[in-house]
Amino acid sequence: MKFFDAQTFSRLKEGLAKTRDVLVTKVNRLVTAGSKVDKQFLDALEEILIGADVGVEMTSEIISNIQQRVKDERYENQDELQRIIASEISKAFTHSVSERNSSDNGQLADPLFIPHDVKPYVIMIVGVNGVGKTTTIGKLAYNYKQAGKDVVIGAADTFRAAANEQLEIWAERAGVKIIQQLQGSDPAAVAFDTIQSAQSRGADVVIIDTAGRLHTKSNLMEELKKIKRVMDKSLSGAPHEVLLVIDASTGQNGIQQARQFHSAVGITGIAVTKLDGTAKGGIVLSISKLLNIPVRYVGVGEQIDDLQPFSAEAFTAALFQGNVHVERQSP
Repeated sequence: MKFFDAQTFSRLKEGLAKTRDVLVTKVNRLVTAGSKVDKQFLDALEEILIGADVGVEMTSEIISNIQQRVKDERYENQDELQRIIASEISKAFTHSVSERNSSDNGQLADPLFIPHDVKPYVIMIVGVNGVGKTTTIGKLAYNYKQAGKDVVIGAADTFRAAANEQLEIWAERAGVKIIQQLQGSDPAAVAFDTIQSAQSRGADVVIIDTAGRLHTKSNLMEELKKIKRVMDKSLSGAPHEVLLVIDASTGQNGIQQARQFHSAVGITGIAVTKLDGTAKGGIVLSISKLLNIPVRYVGVGEQIDDLQPFSAEAFTAALFQGNVHVERQSP
């Protein structure tokens, strides 16, 4: 499966339009209005970065780096200042923990890579209701299917009445098998049965949906822990990936969600959805920085092929319309 061809990159640029307007366009206007880097200028820049949900800690680091470069390089015009600012913002994305998604030669690693000695490869999907878990599962299953993998989805969100119906629709769209039981069934049992079924048919990938809301937060986390334990009993080492789905529009609340889920079940990757509907694309950077967990995928639309593997370089190129080059860090 080919990633980041012209059409895919174009969709990413479209999906980041609102973030671009808040972040890049406002930075350009700030530079044009006055190229003197004083306290007033830096305060305005800080406001722009925080407005794009880059986060306070990351914003402080970016501004500090800009101050140092302005001092060292002694820019001569607005274009050079604009380049310095854009470069430092881009560098923050490119040098984040999500760079783990790239291989040693700097190219995007295969996001659908499955170790040869792991079959089936089990992915546990977690996140609160409403963030786009169901659509993310459908799109992820589609990506694996297009890559030639046999995929089985487990509908372990048995608490929400419409959950199975929605997931069944997405499974049909993706052309993959789904294992489900009656509403109110034991979610851990559904996960166990799904893995067993996948093993018997020689499937390559298992994707397990989970509930996003029970009666209390502690109930939810305990249920997720139980599902994870049962998965390991069904297949030693499972789940191999615990993917947290976060709605980009929730901003910093998404980080609190990530902390809670990570504490309970150990998140290994993040999918950020609905980037096309928000100006808070900076959350991608904020999450990686604060939690040291890589962003694996970003959702930039409603179509089944609109879940893209996250590449920091593609993300920043789309954000800045390809007008900035960022040097990669030395190994």
